[in-house]
Amino acid sequence: MLEIVFNAANWFALPFWALMILLPGWKVTRRVMESLLPIALLAAVYLYLLAGGFSTATLREFFNPQLSLSNLTALFSQPSVMATGWVHYIVMDLFVGRWIFLEGWEKRVWTTHSLLLCLFAGPVGLLSHLLTVAVVQARRQNRSGGKDSRDRSAARVG
Repeated sequence: MLEIVFNAANWFALPFWALMILLPGWKVTRRVMESLLPIALLAAVYLYLLAGGFSTATLREFFNPQLSLSNLTALFSQPSVMATGWVHYIVMDLFVGRWIFLEGWEKRVWTTHSLLLCLFAGPVGLLSHLLTVAVVQARRQNRSGGKDSRDRSAARVG
């Protein structure tokens, strides 16, 4: 059963990534990604795995303030812990990918590269997006001659 839930979570997330990466301008993609339902469903799978697959001893070890890397490695050698941890990654990466996609849409910033990075290395994709937004906004401000920032400082002063 654990293998089925693990595989289902993997396959469930992939179409959302495909929509954001391959069809970012499609109206259906935006409508689908504005919904939190896919994230909530995956989070429910995570909760199911967490509640059903962890023994009391395993949970106690996770809450041990002196948890060592070797003990954590031993915990993740258990299939139930590894599956739960992997679904955690899927949920969080998809949530961040969704945020990147929607923010990119709102700010009119290209996100395909950041989404690909987020799919395979979550935090790297997030960093890529943050840098992309910063560069695009700086270029836009330079093209407008810094007019936006002058208007804002004049409004604060006056």
